[in-house]
Amino acid sequence: MTEKEKAAKGLLYNANYDPELIREREAAKDILWEYNRLRPSQYAAREQLIRSLFGGIGEGFLIEQPFMCDYGYNIVVGKNFYSNHNLIILDAARVTIGDNVFIAPNVGIYTAGHPLDLAQRAAGLEYAYPVAIGDDVWIGGGVSILPGVSIGCGTAVGAGSVVTRSLPARVVAAGNPCRVIRQL
Repeated sequence: MTEKEKAAKGLLYNANYDPELIREREAAKDILWEYNRLRPSQYAAREQLIRSLFGGIGEGFLIEQPFMCDYGYNIVVGKNFYSNHNLIILDAARVTIGDNVFIAPNVGIYTAGHPLDLAQRAAGLEYAYPVAIGDDVWIGGGVSILPGVSIGCGTAVGAGSVVTRSLPARVVAAGNPCRVIRQL
């Protein structure tokens, strides 16, 4: 089983020395280097680069520069998407984002993590669990979304939150760790 296949199954894998994963990350970084250096007014060129990078993206999106990700092809986004500056998506596993999602500045969405076992971590092993964000979600500035988390439709996540567990639909949630404050 390849390291990429292990990652897709949620198993421990090593991305540090695998030639296939290194090539794929380098290809994504080359596209992002170009994307992040385009003039902000070059909407058509920006859109073309994101469409070439992502696994899928709907109509009506704007991703403010700079933007970073690992592979790109694991990211699928619905229509009417907006992210402000400094969005980082570590997409070793699938990241699914619904329609009408708005993301404030300095947000990190992380599918990758490292084991607590010292020997495994020292060996460079990691795991990747998918992240899913439903329709009509708003994510405040400086939020971190950790591996394996789902955020339900219509939910608002307050600025500075660290989302360590899945959140239900139609709630306001905030904090570190993030927890439901009230229903919407």
